[in-house]
Amino acid sequence: MGRAEERRARQRGARRAAPPTRSPQATAPPTRSAQATASAGPAAAEPTVMGGRAAARRAAQGRGKPKGKGKDGRSFLRRMFTWKKVVGTIFTLCLLVMGAFVALYVMTPIPAANADATLQSNVYKYSDGSLLTRDGQRNREIVDLSKVPKDVQRTFVAAENKTFYQDSGVDLRGTARGIFNTLMGKGAQGGSTITQQYVKNFYLTQNQTVTRKLKELVISLKLDRQKSKDYILAGYINTSYYGRGAYGIQAAAQAYYRVDAQNLSVEQGAYLAALLQAPNQYDWAIATDTGKQLAKARWNYVLDNMVKQHWLDPTKRAAMKFPVPKDPKASPGMGGQTGYLVDAANNELAAQLVAEGKSDNVNDALTAIKAGGWTITLNIDKKKQSALVKAAKSQLTGKLNPKKRKVDGDVQAGAVSVDPKTGGVVALYGGKDYFSHYYSNATRRDYQVASTFKPVILAAALAKQAQTQDGQEITATTTYDGTSGRQVVDHGSKVGFGPPNEDNTDYGKITVQKAMDYSVNAVFAQMGVDVGMQNVLGVAGQLGMDTKGLQAVPAQTLGSMGASPMEMAGIYATFANHGKKVTPTVIKSAVQSGGSPIQLPNPIGGQVITREAADTVTSVLTGVVDDGTAKESVANNPARNGQQVAGKTGTSDKNKSAWFTGYTPDLVTSVGVFGEDAKVHAQVPLYGAGGVARVNGGGFPAQVWAAYMFGVTQSDTKFDLQTTQGAAVAPSFTPSSTPSSTPSNTPSGTPSHKPSNSPSNKPSNSPSNKPSNSPSNTPSNSPSNSQSPPLNNPLKPNNGQ
Repeated sequence: MGRAEERRARQRGARRAAPPTRSPQATAPPTRSAQATASAGPAAAEPTVMGGRAAARRAAQGRGKPKGKGKDGRSFLRRMFTWKKVVGTIFTLCLLVMGAFVALYVMTPIPAANADATLQSNVYKYSDGSLLTRDGQRNREIVDLSKVPKDVQRTFVAAENKTFYQDSGVDLRGTARGIFNTLMGKGAQGGSTITQQYVKNFYLTQNQTVTRKLKELVISLKLDRQKSKDYILAGYINTSYYGRGAYGIQAAAQAYYRVDAQNLSVEQGAYLAALLQAPNQYDWAIATDTGKQLAKARWNYVLDNMVKQHWLDPTKRAAMKFPVPKDPKASPGMGGQTGYLVDAANNELAAQLVAEGKSDNVNDALTAIKAGGWTITLNIDKKKQSALVKAAKSQLTGKLNPKKRKVDGDVQAGAVSVDPKTGGVVALYGGKDYFSHYYSNATRRDYQVASTFKPVILAAALAKQAQTQDGQEITATTTYDGTSGRQVVDHGSKVGFGPPNEDNTDYGKITVQKAMDYSVNAVFAQMGVDVGMQNVLGVAGQLGMDTKGLQAVPAQTLGSMGASPMEMAGIYATFANHGKKVTPTVIKSAVQSGGSPIQLPNPIGGQVITREAADTVTSVLTGVVDDGTAKESVANNPARNGQQVAGKTGTSDKNKSAWFTGYTPDLVTSVGVFGEDAKVHAQVPLYGAGGVARVNGGGFPAQVWAAYMFGVTQSDTKFDLQTTQGAAVAPSFTPSSTPSSTPSNTPSGTPSHKPSNSPSNKPSNSPSNKPSNSPSNTPSNSPSNSQSPPLNNPLKPNNGQ
């Protein structure tokens, strides 16, 4: 290469090294010296080329470099996150995750069956530690898959995992979603395969943890490789819980259809497969209307999936009808009241496990409980429990004769007794026998509470310091118009509601105390509007009533909502406990084998209404017993031994339910009698049951209450009340005015247009020296409970009230 070529090469290199941005000098016109240099030829230009290289080096070393840029002119973030580094990091993380999973796969063996798969009993004890019963002996009989019809097998696959025969045993997306939701605290989510569910049920636990889900994933993969699909499916349908205490398909077939698994039809198999999603919610015998709709929808979903999988002919599918299950039968050893007590304890414990986050839902919790291994001590007092059962038999069930009177076969009763100081349920009556009536009447809440709701309205009025339409504060002595059918008004306008009183009795001007004594609908309908129905329902919820979904309308003042004896006992226990919330509690303690005792919440809560308001309600309710609708059965009961009693009767519309909920200072008991068709279980009237024209709250319910309570409570007990209102602290009196028609002995909570046909204890029309249960047509000659009468008689016209 000649010298000229070398110079040209150096010039080319200098041009490459020059910075891309020209300096001001570079853009200026050439000077004379530069022109002279250029005319001097290549030799004279060489120093200039060398000067260009120096300028390039100086530019590279930072002369004119922007702030925050590196030597190459890029920012710090761009130099840190290059595509090479990002790709390398992701690749490394993938390798680490894959390595960790491989290590987990190698190190995680298929374990032995978990403790839930080994049979244990649950032990239930009375409050004194003596044995109530043992339960939990698994109602399960393992059957070979070959004995289950192939189409029935496919119903489970169609319901839970359509790709079961093709997949590798796991659903990676569903598992990832479950892990994410567990980390985020969102609870359980669907998506597991049949293999994963079987692994969870048989090898692992129901706990929702990331560790458990990862183990489930690994074991499912291994199990799918080592075992056949038939082995896994057989294990799944033999270990799953179907409700009614049935584990496995054989027990479920017997529990719901009284047949063996090998004789199940496709329709029946589809229902059993549908049950696995929510066994208790879909159990036809106890499901709500919504639950039944969901069960049918799930049943249809299963069969439609079978058609899509070409396992079921569309024509046969179209002809299939829903197979209604048979009524449940109780497990052995659960007869009498035992089954009701066990169910109540199990349901309460399940709710607590969910509240503590130890289970995701009640169904899973019940499954875990019924797996066995629990020792559960109840608050049930053995002597009080026996006394309550005896009282129900002597005062009600022993008087029924279905052969003589068909309606007697439709009578159901439930009762709950609560210690207001502790909240413990000391006695519970769920029905005549768990074998004959599977559903507990003590906890059912589908019957109207009727006039037993009136004390809640008064409590709301007192708690809110409400006023009447003319601005008077509502107290026990406030006067209302008790005219039957009187239209309720709100700020001068009629609201379109005017309920009649029992037997259309007109009471005229009447105090709140006497209106409670005789359960005057017209008064409490107006009071509800005066207080504001939103306020009434708000206080009801604070006291313990489930008011979700209830409309704040005046008709609710008649007690048209449903509630259970358990619920009503809790509300009245709050009154007895001077306004501090009482939540009836069945369980005293619960501990699982090898674990720590469950931490149970305190049944006694905070102050929900003032003590004065609660004590005033109690004081007013003593008048119902001593002077009102419960006088004959309770106040005049020969078994009474000085106990002071507060309570309220109630009789619903069309006589479908009758109630008495009452209390002494140390015990609260709610008794309900319900009309239920013995065959179809629909609500029916109680007219004529037990040989009486109409079953009123002051009749059978109050009689059962008195027979039980006066046998188990202390004598001569008095309420400790901080109030100046009500019958317990103010002298009572006999009204001198006469209602336009004689009311029956127990006014109902809602109007009954069918009057009683000469009830046996109906007051006579002639004067009597003995006080009657209701206002007499003539003044009573008997002395009042007080030595001196009140200054004013609110039943007498023009008395200044």
